Amino acid sequence: MSVQHFDKILIANRGEIACRVIRTARALGIRTVAVYSDADKNALHVSMADEAVNIGAAPSRESYLVYERVIAAAVKTGAQAIHPGYGFLSENADFCKACKENEIVFIGPPVGAIESMGSKSAAKQIMGAAGVPLVPGYHGDDQGRDVLKSASDDMGYPVLLKAVAGGGGKGMRQVWSPEEFDEALAAARREAMNGFGNDDMLVEKYLTQPRHVEVQVFCDSHGNAVYLFERDCSVQRRHQKVIEEAPAPGMTAELRATMGHAAIRAAQAIDYEGAGTVEFLLDSDGSFYFMEMNTRLQVEHPVTEMITGQDLVEWQLRVAAGEVLPATQKELKLNGHAFEARIYAEDPDNDFLPVTGTLSFLQPPETSANVRVDTGVLQGDEVSVYYDPMIAKLIVWDENRDKALQRLTRALRDYRISGMTTNVDFLYNLANSEPFRNADLDTGFIEKHHSDIFHVSEAELEQELPLAALYLLLEQERNAQLARDSSGDVTSPWSEPSAWRLNEPYLHKFELCVHEQVYEVSAEQLGKRGDTRYRIHCKGKTIQAQGSLAGSELSANLDGYLLRASVAEHNGSFSLYTADSAISFRLVKPDLGDLDDAAGQGGLTAPMNGTMVTLMVEPGADVKADEPLLVMEAMKMEHTIRAPQDGRVRGFYYQPGDLVDGGAELLDFEVSES
Repeated sequence: MSVQHFDKILIANRGEIACRVIRTARALGIRTVAVYSDADKNALHVSMADEAVNIGAAPSRESYLVYERVIAAAVKTGAQAIHPGYGFLSENADFCKACKENEIVFIGPPVGAIESMGSKSAAKQIMGAAGVPLVPGYHGDDQGRDVLKSASDDMGYPVLLKAVAGGGGKGMRQVWSPEEFDEALAAARREAMNGFGNDDMLVEKYLTQPRHVEVQVFCDSHGNAVYLFERDCSVQRRHQKVIEEAPAPGMTAELRATMGHAAIRAAQAIDYEGAGTVEFLLDSDGSFYFMEMNTRLQVEHPVTEMITGQDLVEWQLRVAAGEVLPATQKELKLNGHAFEARIYAEDPDNDFLPVTGTLSFLQPPETSANVRVDTGVLQGDEVSVYYDPMIAKLIVWDENRDKALQRLTRALRDYRISGMTTNVDFLYNLANSEPFRNADLDTGFIEKHHSDIFHVSEAELEQELPLAALYLLLEQERNAQLARDSSGDVTSPWSEPSAWRLNEPYLHKFELCVHEQVYEVSAEQLGKRGDTRYRIHCKGKTIQAQGSLAGSELSANLDGYLLRASVAEHNGSFSLYTADSAISFRLVKPDLGDLDDAAGQGGLTAPMNGTMVTLMVEPGADVKADEPLLVMEAMKMEHTIRAPQDGRVRGFYYQPGDLVDGGAELLDFEVSES
C-alpha cells in the first residue's frame, strides 16, 4: 500500500499538532477529519480540516481521552487511518487495539511496542536485556511504601520518583532527603492516577548535572531502522522542556553513532515501527543511560526536520501505509543547527504557573526558510483551563549554533502577544544568557542560572529602569502631540505632558513594578514642550537621558551610552527588549484606598483557574507554616497550596472535583496568635 491509498485520515488530537498533521496530509492530497470538544468548536484545527466531529464536553476525560468516540468518528466519516499526535491517546495500547479491531490503521507503532514501553519498569528490563545502559534504580512490582522508601535510602538521595505509565513530566518528583519522601510519593502517585489511571512508581538515582539528550529513530515493517541524529532537551522547568536544539552541542561523531546505534537496538528489541524517541541522560564524562522511549512523535520533532530536511509526519504516513523508509542511514545528512522555543501562557515570575485568558493581540515573527511557527491558535482565541497552555512553537535554523541563536533571539523579540502573561521575555533572557550561549547545559540549568535569566541584579536594573522611564516619557509626549493634532488647538493646556508646576522644575513622578518589586522614579524635563532631554532619578542615582520613538523602536542616550530597544505593550504592562535582555514592567496605579480591603483577610486564594484535586487536612486542624493544605490542578499541572504561617484551617470553600476561578477564596484560615 502506498501513502496515496490513504484517502482520508482522522487526527485524534487538537491544537498545534493537529494543524501540523493536517498541513502535511493536505500536501500529500489526503483529506483530513478533525475531532473537537465543546470548548474547541471554533479552534483552528477544526477550520483547517476537511471535516470535523464533536466528541464531547470540554474536559479531555470527557472528549479527547474517550477513544470509543474517536473510533466512532473515524467509522462515521470513513477515515482509513488515525494519527494520534502526541499526548492524549498517542501511547494508549487499548486505543491501538480498538483501531485494529475496527480495521483502521493506527499511525504509530504496533500495540506490543506500546505495551512494552508503556510501563517504565518493564521498559528498563527490556532495555537491560538489549544491552542499553541503565540508570541505577528500583523497577520492581512491589509497590509498598516501605519497599520504595528502602530502595531510595539504599541508593542515596537525591532520587527521582517516576510514574511507570507516565510521560511529559507528570507523576514525577525529585526527593532530596528522607524527610521529603512521603509527601513526594503521595503527590506523584496522585498525579499519575489522575493522568494515566496507574499510580505505580519506579525509583531512580537522580543525577545532579546530566544533560537530557534524545535520539529520533524510525523503523518500518520491512526490518529497516535509522536514527535521525539527536536533540538536546536539557533546559526544562517542572520536568517539561522549554528550549530544545539539534544537534546536541559538543557531540562528537563517535558518541553520536554510539548513542544512535543504542537507540536502534532499543527500538528493535520491541519490534518497533514508525517514529519513536529514545531518551538518554548524558553525564559529563560521556557516559549515557536509557531513560525512556516515547512511542510517538515528539513535540520537539521540528528541530530534527530542520537539520535533516525531512518531513517526519510524511515518514509516519508512509510507514503506516506499508512503505519502506524514505531514506537509508547513509543518505541522512546533518545540516546546520536548529532551536525550538515553546511559547506558553504562564507566569515565570510565579513558579511558571499556567494562566488563562483571551489572545487579544497575537503577532508572531515573520516566517521564512529560517523561521517557522507551529501553532493551533489565532488572535481572539481563548487559552482555557482545560488543556495545555502552549500557544506556539517557535523554530529557527541557520548554518551553525551561533547564527541560529541570533535568529532565535530576534524572533522572540518580534513575538507580540497581548491578553495574558506569557514566557516570551523569559525565553528571550534565557537564550541571551551567557551560560546558554556557551552551551553550558544540564537539566538544572534554570535553577542554577536563575539570576542570569530573570535579570534581577542591581547593575542591570540601573540601566533598565531609566530606559523604561524614558520610553514612558516619550510615549506620553507622542500621545500628547496626537491629541493636540486631533483637537486643532496646539495651545491647549489639557494636552500638555511636561509636568508643569508654577516656579518649580518640570518633574514627573511615578512608580515602576519589575519582578514584583516597586521602584520610585522621578524625571525632570530639561526643556519645554517637545524637548526629549530628561534628568532621571532612581535607586539613588541620576542619569541624563534623551531619546526618540519610531513606532515601537526606542533610540536612547543614557549618559552618553547609545543603545536601541523595542517595546511591546500588553494589557497595561510593557516588555522592553535590548540586545542583551528583556524586562517586563508596569506602572503602579495610585493607591486610592479599598473599602473592601478587609474582605480577603483570613483566606487563601486560587493562583489560577483550575480544579480542586484533594484536601490535605481536615477542617479545624492546626497546621504549621508551609504545611500542604490542598492541591489544585490546571492545564495538566498540579499546584500545592501551603499554610503561609502557623494557624488553623477553619473550613474549605471547595471540595475535590469542583472548578475554581483564579483569585477565588479557597479556605478560611486563622493565623495563630503566637
